[in-house]
Amino acid sequence: MNQPKIFESQIRDVKFGTEVTVVKPVNLYECQIGNNCFIGPFVEIQKNVLIGDNCKIQSHAFICEFVTIGLDCFISHGAKFINDTFSIGGPAGGNKDLWAKTIIGNHVSIGTNATILPVRIADNVVIGAGSVVTKDIKEPGIYAGNPARKMKDI
Repeated sequence: MNQPKIFESQIRDVKFGTEVTVVKPVNLYECQIGNNCFIGPFVEIQKNVLIGDNCKIQSHAFICEFVTIGLDCFISHGAKFINDTFSIGGPAGGNKDLWAKTIIGNHVSIGTNATILPVRIADNVVIGAGSVVTKDIKEPGIYAGNPARKMKDI
């Protein structure tokens, strides 16, 4: 009988700020997490991710490589970030030259089960639950839908 390779969730090579709370199980590796942050259970934060001070990452969030999250941000349950835009008509696989970056500003809240493609999001933005952000958000406001669009000013 064949035996599968089994990997345990882990915290490896993470640069933590002060007063960080992590609720296991999590998978955090080769990333940087700022001061006074909370990381909930069942979260994965991959390498080359930078999370600013005073952020809260709720359960089941997935933050892939090349994401930067600013200060005082809230990432709700099940929010997902994507770095592969399928620019070659399918998955780029391990070809990281085809992956793109996501930059999240300060004071940004991302709702439950939102999906964030490689974009830039300005400061003081709220992304509604279940939204899909496909384009840069350049001004403060509340955005929702698929694709996400501005609903109102803050």
